[in-house]
Amino acid sequence: MPRRGIIKKRKIPPDSFYNSTLVARFINLFLKKGKKSIAERVVYGTMEIVKAKTKEDPLKALEKAIENVRPILETKSRRVGGANYQVPIEVLPGRSFSLGVRWLIKYAEQRNGKSMPEKLSAEIIDAINNRGGAIKKREDTHKMAEANRAFAHYKW
Repeated sequence: MPRRGIIKKRKIPPDSFYNSTLVARFINLFLKKGKKSIAERVVYGTMEIVKAKTKEDPLKALEKAIENVRPILETKSRRVGGANYQVPIEVLPGRSFSLGVRWLIKYAEQRNGKSMPEKLSAEIIDAINNRGGAIKKREDTHKMAEANRAFAHYKW
């Protein structure tokens, strides 16, 4: 957080294949060690598999999966009078998108499968159907926030 001035959000240019900023952001969050061509190959391969399995537009499928995985509430630790409380707060849209995509990628990596595109497509299809590891993570996050609702008045 800067002491003066406001940080401007950078506009991410749309990707070349689907002409979508959603896919471009997904690719950027999937990057490992700056290897964008590998990330693009995996994401585009995933989109092809999703298209073949669901028989619908892969862009809409990805959008629906991310929408199902995005958290609405989360908890933040707050120290009050020598005790730490988990205070539930609403998640901002940008952070919500980032968390959703991160969880999709994390739980896709943990899956059993042959290749990363297959694992990621299986996780996306599960997210569309409200199943899978990423959906479970969102549910756990919401349950934690709901359980600590009594400490909501410590919100800052």
